[in-house]
Amino acid sequence: MNWNIENKKSDFPEELEKKYGKIILELLSRRNIKTSKEIEDFFNFDYEKDITDSLGIPEIAKAVERIEEAGKKGEKIAIFGDYDADGVTASVILYETLTDLGFKNVISYIPDRQTEGYGMNEKALEFIKEQGVKLIITVDCGITNLAEVEKAKKLGMDVIITDHHHVPNILPKAVAIINPHIPELDFKFRDFAGVGVAYKLAQALYKKINPKRIDQLKWALDLVGIGTIADCVPLLGENRVLTKYGLLVLSKTRRVGIKEMFQVGRINISEDNVPDAWNVAFQISPRINAAGRMDHASTSYKLLIEKDRAVARTLALEVESKNQERQKVTGEIVREIKILADNAFKDRKIIFAANEHWPVGILGLVAGKIADEYKKPTIILQKQGEELTGSLRSIPEVDIMEVLEKCSEFLVKFGGHAQAAGITIKEKNAEKFFERFEKIVEEKIKDLDISTALEIDTEITPADINWDFMNWLKKMEPFGEGNRQPVFVIKNMKIFDLKMCGNGDKHWKISLGSASGSPKIFDSIGFGFGAKFPDLKQSDIIDVVCNLCEDNWNGSKKIQLKLIDLKKV
Repeated sequence: MNWNIENKKSDFPEELEKKYGKIILELLSRRNIKTSKEIEDFFNFDYEKDITDSLGIPEIAKAVERIEEAGKKGEKIAIFGDYDADGVTASVILYETLTDLGFKNVISYIPDRQTEGYGMNEKALEFIKEQGVKLIITVDCGITNLAEVEKAKKLGMDVIITDHHHVPNILPKAVAIINPHIPELDFKFRDFAGVGVAYKLAQALYKKINPKRIDQLKWALDLVGIGTIADCVPLLGENRVLTKYGLLVLSKTRRVGIKEMFQVGRINISEDNVPDAWNVAFQISPRINAAGRMDHASTSYKLLIEKDRAVARTLALEVESKNQERQKVTGEIVREIKILADNAFKDRKIIFAANEHWPVGILGLVAGKIADEYKKPTIILQKQGEELTGSLRSIPEVDIMEVLEKCSEFLVKFGGHAQAAGITIKEKNAEKFFERFEKIVEEKIKDLDISTALEIDTEITPADINWDFMNWLKKMEPFGEGNRQPVFVIKNMKIFDLKMCGNGDKHWKISLGSASGSPKIFDSIGFGFGAKFPDLKQSDIIDVVCNLCEDNWNGSKKIQLKLIDLKKV
């Protein structure tokens, strides 16, 4: 793999270099954090100071007024959520907020991914109406449901939409629409996940109805952190604050269901072991998502609100089983599609595939893995009768929603973000859609260099690596979208010792030091490097690309290099 090292070096004021060090300033500059105030705000944020007030936003104020009215009249309220981790956590937050504020008639509805698809639908609305509901509040969906909002009105139900997805040209005629991407709304921060938008509404409800209990909302930050990280929105600005405090709350969560998930999944999170974004992205959110991908998201929803430990244990075991099933099926489908990608789509600008036997719930995962590996926009669909439905994942150079809007005449429905979307299409229109889609993508990328280069933040030396430097890296957390974990290249490192580890000798554990004779020796781990670099031997001189990590084992704390790639010198 080619390495793209950022060689541009910036000049910084002497006082900033003295305080933070040049490498940290370079890392911040690459994240477009450059001024003294921006740097200070990045490192020194506070929940009370940096969480913006949402009650002043007109649409949120309208929503609060209608919800208050429902409470006074004793009207039944339905929270209509989405089936992914973002939607499920958002649903729980609004349900718990309303019940804590004294609302007696509140239910939640999460659609079946396989049979109902994303967002509101007519059958769901008819069912909700039969429950006696007068007000629907959507979370993480609704912005494209024009017809469904009209249907709800005809059935005698008002709709409040809270969403964060792409805003269409025509908006539903809801009582209130809370979406930070609507330009006219006075959101100081616009990159919230669906759970972040739900949290802003919850914040406004507490402030208006019972401000004395608003501190209770801080205990919901564990869910905000999970949903925000799971939905891959930028971990900057207010998201960074919500996530940072969310991870702290997660370490001491009161939720019995989450504690049982930790125990069943052998996830080492506690007050003494505060999680990071990686724990959420790869251990927690996949489990919450698994129920909706393989069966129904109501299992995860119930797990998050359950207060009985025995029931929570049963639900956690079910979620764990679904997650294991999801991993197995995803791997099988990825292998199938890679055969297609290596042959039929070798010289194409996009990759697309459809199969009636592929579970629709995991198609987004599959599309993401294929798009990442082949650096091509990818469409993976399930055939359902006369329609195809599924997921798209893109590459940074292509805004997939812009492309879909230009193909909308062929689509039954679509929605999503610049890099991830879902569609439903009539099978008879599929070929025309694929042709138009590929033509637009080809036009967008014709003059661009789309390579598989590994993006590296900066070059460092062993002398740069110390605990002071590691402490500054720690302060840059949480890492994620928009603030990825820094990637370093260290050149001319000598292998002093190495051994294979893992089942089947999959991984290399290597002791590395400078070939120039520096006394520092670092432990490093290369996961999956056994097959990639089988001929490594002691005394080899290599350049390495890595992350820097803190390794704690049996009370001993060390700096470890987590290898991403290497080259022999």
